[in-house]
Amino acid sequence: MGVLGIIISLALLTFIAYRGYSVILFAPLCALLAALIAGVPLLPTYSEVFMTKGMAFARLYFPLFLIGAVFGKLMETTGAASSIAHWITQKVGKKGTILAVVLSCGILAYGGVSIFVVAFAVYPIGAALFREAGIPKRLLPGAIALGSWTFAMTALPGTPQIQNLIPVKYFGTDAYAAPILGLLAGICMFVFGVIWLEYRKNKALAAGEGYGTGHKNEPDALINPEELMKPGLAIVPLLIVLILNYILTRVMQSWDPAFLEPYGASLKTMAPLWALLVSVAIASLFITIVGWKRINGEANFKAAITAGVSGSLLAIMNTSSEVGYGSVIKSLPAFDKVADFMMGIDFGTPLVSEAITVNVLAGITGSASGGMTIALEAMGARYLEWANAVGLNPELLHKVASLASGGFDALPHNGAVITLLAICGLTHKSSYKDIFMTAVLIPFASTFLIIILATLFGAF
Repeated sequence: MGVLGIIISLALLTFIAYRGYSVILFAPLCALLAALIAGVPLLPTYSEVFMTKGMAFARLYFPLFLIGAVFGKLMETTGAASSIAHWITQKVGKKGTILAVVLSCGILAYGGVSIFVVAFAVYPIGAALFREAGIPKRLLPGAIALGSWTFAMTALPGTPQIQNLIPVKYFGTDAYAAPILGLLAGICMFVFGVIWLEYRKNKALAAGEGYGTGHKNEPDALINPEELMKPGLAIVPLLIVLILNYILTRVMQSWDPAFLEPYGASLKTMAPLWALLVSVAIASLFITIVGWKRINGEANFKAAITAGVSGSLLAIMNTSSEVGYGSVIKSLPAFDKVADFMMGIDFGTPLVSEAITVNVLAGITGSASGGMTIALEAMGARYLEWANAVGLNPELLHKVASLASGGFDALPHNGAVITLLAICGLTHKSSYKDIFMTAVLIPFASTFLIIILATLFGAF
């Protein structure tokens, strides 16, 4: 009955999320349903498991959600994000419209801008470019998803997105784990994703299909590039995040860990998080100073800060609720059977089991960060023990966990998918096929390609 309760609870949560209801409310209800079927006391499960674990996640990662969302809004408000996107489109030309959108999203995401903010920032430019080039608008969400949710979010070395930082806590690594393998995975996602979208574009154009009419949420014409911030200046905040994060991570990891003993914290866990936090804070200060005139007054600055804070609260509460839900499922006696089954996927390496487990849980929860946290909370220590037993570098566990979180997470009920389609004024029916290919199937295949390379050659 316990396993059946878990299945019913997961199916119900997936259905509810797909229908657009808030997981902040329904995740605990679905968790308590599983506990009820398992015969576990409800009130202690809610207060001592769901709330304790969910808020532990928020305590650790909320500062990153907060400063990342504020930084993204400042990049948007100052026009720095639009400037970078316009500069790329000028370089690749009209025939490279899809490539321009993908690169624009990728650079912003790799620079630390929240993937939700990236969609808002790039959509008006992408839609105008697609319209000008006569490319069907239904392909635009796939291009934005490819640039935001794949290579820049999970694969490229040092990416400051939360999906690349969560494994640090469990494996004692940092954001630059297995850099060459990550780069290869990113190249695979990027190249095959663009090839797919170009194939879809050429097929549509050959059939006489154009941009289309009657679309919702249509943007105005392209902004005059002369009114935007110079691209060389606009990209400096992103470089600050990437370079300073790399330097500070290594500086902080060299500190004497003794000063943290009274707090019961680990320097290996906290140093990469502190480094990114400081880096994004300095980048935020920089873009505020150099872009103050473009912000156009204190009122707009307050609005940008408020919007960033509000967005971060919703994001962290959604993810924390999903983590709390997963923690309840993990605490149920029947979960041991599920965990044993996952751990039983043995190809001589824990990487395959880890990839499948993270993918499945990310798909169930509709969240890359939430699904990965649930998986690593439940089995991270066992994967690390297994890796040590077979002489496997923990950096490979980090990289595979990060890559796997960006696969099944983008199923139709994913909040980012729903938000992206709403921003573009499109539907699942018209555009999800391309999102599935670029943000689910290709990243999933790339993850297993990296597992094969890691098995043959180790971490590099």
